[in-house]
Amino acid sequence: MPADREETGLRRLEAAALALVALVSIAAGALHLSGASAVLSFAALAVALAGLAWTVSFATEQLGERFGPAVTGVLQSTLGNLPEFFVVLFALSAGEIVVAQTSLVGSVLANALLVLGLSIAAGAFRSEDGVMRFGRRLPSDTATLLLVSVFIIALVGVSVAADDRAAHHVKAISVIGALCLLAVYLTWLVPYLRADAGPVRGRARLGLAPALAILLAAGVGAAFVSDWFVAELRPTIDRLGISAAFAGLVIVAIAGNAVENVVGITLAWKRQPDLAISVIKNSVSQVAVFLFPLLVLCSLFFAHSLTFSLAPVFIVALLLTAIAVWQITGDGEATLFEGVALVALYVILAAVTLYE
Repeated sequence: MPADREETGLRRLEAAALALVALVSIAAGALHLSGASAVLSFAALAVALAGLAWTVSFATEQLGERFGPAVTGVLQSTLGNLPEFFVVLFALSAGEIVVAQTSLVGSVLANALLVLGLSIAAGAFRSEDGVMRFGRRLPSDTATLLLVSVFIIALVGVSVAADDRAAHHVKAISVIGALCLLAVYLTWLVPYLRADAGPVRGRARLGLAPALAILLAAGVGAAFVSDWFVAELRPTIDRLGISAAFAGLVIVAIAGNAVENVVGITLAWKRQPDLAISVIKNSVSQVAVFLFPLLVLCSLFFAHSLTFSLAPVFIVALLLTAIAVWQITGDGEATLFEGVALVALYVILAAVTLYE
């Protein structure tokens, strides 16, 4: 009986949270459409975007109760990146190339440094011996995928800096690189999912149809909120006096990746390290070798194209992040100070971007 009461209370709490997200999204939309202060509208839309990301996470988690950690991690990272996908699309449509690029780079860096660091800190703190332990395969694979992506980005960056012949064909090189990255990701993804032979993790509180309905509603809501979010972005940047790079790297990236921010840390705190690492690492991999190249190809239909040509500071940051992630998580365990170190790296990077 106590278990039934607890489950009933949890369902009511989740229903209230879903209703609150809907109300916040409607209120944020009303602020935007009524011509309210750009900063106020932007803040409300950022909260709404994070709430919709949580909604996607919640529905995906209910679907994931029927599968193992690998499938669940891929599902949550794929659908959790929906808001980010829409934000970048609308940013490209509005000609905000810097915001589009830095939000993608920011997603990789925020998840690989900030979210992973906080999750490791939480997991290590909750562990009896102060060490968070998890499977070694996914961290190693993530480092490899990230290095493949950085390889293309670094080559394009050096070419542009040297102004050689290849620098005049960055768009074509980016398209070829995007196709290569997608091929690499797919050849990794299929065996990874097939290897997930774990038992069903638990009993879902939502049926298949309601979970899919919530996902559909959240996806549609994320499309509208992302459009309004980008529309308020430039006035907010001008009003606050911050750079477009900082807005994309920190504000947009964190708001668009609220799923991993919340889910990864929560799972680590609940002593589910493998699932926490799966959600976070899959998101890093997906943005680097799936979402970024996919948006490069999608941008061919816009007036402003997205390429792999990034500012040198971001190229260096991505390279050092790949090395740091491999060093800290490649052995399948991490401690509190290593988690804090990753968070510190992100804070330093954000400070540099703020003054760019």
